[in-house]
Amino acid sequence: MGIYYPLMPRAATTTDVFNAIAEPRRREIIDVLADGNEHTVGEVVEILRIPQPAVSKHLGVLRKVGIVSVTKRGQLRLYRLEPKELKPVHDWLKKYERFWAHHFDRIKERAERRAADRSAQSSRLLKDKEK
Repeated sequence: MGIYYPLMPRAATTTDVFNAIAEPRRREIIDVLADGNEHTVGEVVEILRIPQPAVSKHLGVLRKVGIVSVTKRGQLRLYRLEPKELKPVHDWLKKYERFWAHHFDRIKERAERRAADRSAQSSRLLKDKEK
């Protein structure tokens, strides 16, 4: 659990995209909607196995920050992802792409070096057994 600072109020989940997607369930809902199709609350409930009131609440938060739009068709409400509204998140993460690429390269180099060392060690063991 985190430390609670009574003098520092939490930002509302509807203040911006970052606060809205901070909740894991909302990210799961975004994943469902990422197929580009419209989905009813019932479909999201069925896919994620989350209670309907929780899904509706999370969709409401996502809608308030513009990540999700809703269309009414008769009594149905159809939700669709608005991916352009996630661009601020993409732009922010883009700054760290070089950092991750560098670290992945280093991990790859280490793994390849270890594999080469193990291969050389195995070759030596086989030669020793043959003697």
